[in-house]
Amino acid sequence: MKIEVWSDYVCPFCYIGKRRLEEALEQFPNKDQVEVEFKSFELDPNSPKNIGQNIHEVLAKKYGMSIEQARQANQGVGQQAATVGLTFNFDEMKPTNTFDAHRLAKFAKTQGKEALVSEKLLHAYFTESKHIGEDKTLADIAESAGLNLQEVLNVLNDKNAYANDVRQDESLAQQYGVRGVPYFVINQKYAISGAQPTETFIGALKKVWEEESASPVLQDLSTNEDASCADGNCIIPEKK
Repeated sequence: MKIEVWSDYVCPFCYIGKRRLEEALEQFPNKDQVEVEFKSFELDPNSPKNIGQNIHEVLAKKYGMSIEQARQANQGVGQQAATVGLTFNFDEMKPTNTFDAHRLAKFAKTQGKEALVSEKLLHAYFTESKHIGEDKTLADIAESAGLNLQEVLNVLNDKNAYANDVRQDESLAQQYGVRGVPYFVINQKYAISGAQPTETFIGALKKVWEEESASPVLQDLSTNEDASCADGNCIIPEKK
């Protein structure tokens, strides 16, 4: 069984959804036969590396709400994160462009380190308040994951390196009609949109395992619309 996960490293629900999927896999008897592959998705490809605003200000501007409303919304997301053992430090987060982070993850994949680097990027942004748009931060993360520092620096310095890999993921997401993340596709036939409850993932895993002979038509197995990114920071901006 293969699970493809579209996500962005500055998407809070992506981290929550990742943990819930991991919780489900721990309870899935056939977990050793499940492959998880991370796919690139940028919530705001046009975002500068240094935005000059905190996450509350970014959210308030994006959704036309007050700073206090944004702060309360983020607090609610933080509470959801805590239920799966995550700590989100919203007040110190550094919003940024994530294209280079995605390129780094693609390089890490060639070294068998994709899952580890993806986890470290999420933890660095949400918990450690690191600037994951800066080359130095990305290089430090990569080195801590056991990647060769010079090779990493070469990738970061060459803006074309692994760029096509990122764009291919995003193109495939468009073909699937993905507008927000996290977005999970199981065996290219079943979809789960949003950071659904762990029980939803467990049910989906069992269903797919039992229905491997089903017609290869993408089916949406999401059950809780409120758990999607529609109420958070995970919807790609509409084009103007």
